[in-house]
Amino acid sequence: MGIETALMVSAAASIGGSLIQGSAAKSAASKQADAAGYATDVQREMFGIVNEQQRPYREAGYGALTRIGELLPGLTTPVSAEEIKNLPGYEFAMEQGTGAAQQRMNVGGGGSNVDRAAQKFAIDYTLGTAMPQVLAQRGQIYNTLAGIAGIGQVGTQQTGNAAMSTGTNIGNAAIGGATALGAGQIGAANAYAGGIQGLGNAGFMYSLLNSGGGGGGMYSDMSQPLKG
Repeated sequence: MGIETALMVSAAASIGGSLIQGSAAKSAASKQADAAGYATDVQREMFGIVNEQQRPYREAGYGALTRIGELLPGLTTPVSAEEIKNLPGYEFAMEQGTGAAQQRMNVGGGGSNVDRAAQKFAIDYTLGTAMPQVLAQRGQIYNTLAGIAGIGQVGTQQTGNAAMSTGTNIGNAAIGGATALGAGQIGAANAYAGGIQGLGNAGFMYSLLNSGGGGGGMYSDMSQPLKG
């Protein structure tokens, strides 16, 4: 095989190798980018599942907060006579208690002490028993609603945490995919540049061999015997 043929084979091998390397670099980068896209889709799907799972808890919490806002004025105002009278068994307890107090005072002699005893029982029962019951009921209502609102708050926090994690993972996947594509393009460009350089080197060698004109170039005289 002549030198020219060898140079042509070398140039073709250089170009062919660079094309193969460039294609491989692009293919690998494309696969990494596809994997990053798949990871992004999985992250979105998982967040959607978590979001739907937490939705009932969030909605219950929102409803409880709304109800607290509606009831808060009544829960924080002074206890009214109407609230006390509406207590279950209040009227019955007042009738029985005042009647018993009056009866005791009648046995002891009656007079004005009968009415005073009934009034004292009414005041003591109202302030010492009925009013604490009303306040306890208010507290139970608030605590129940606040507990439900707390469940909603936990659901909101979990959804928020899932959203933050999903956003971070998707961002990292996008950066990884873009980095892979960029690296693949750079690798392909370098491979192509190497092939072009190899072709240029082969052309340069060919020009050297054929420089000087007239059959054979600078190395043509090597085949001729030296003259004295």
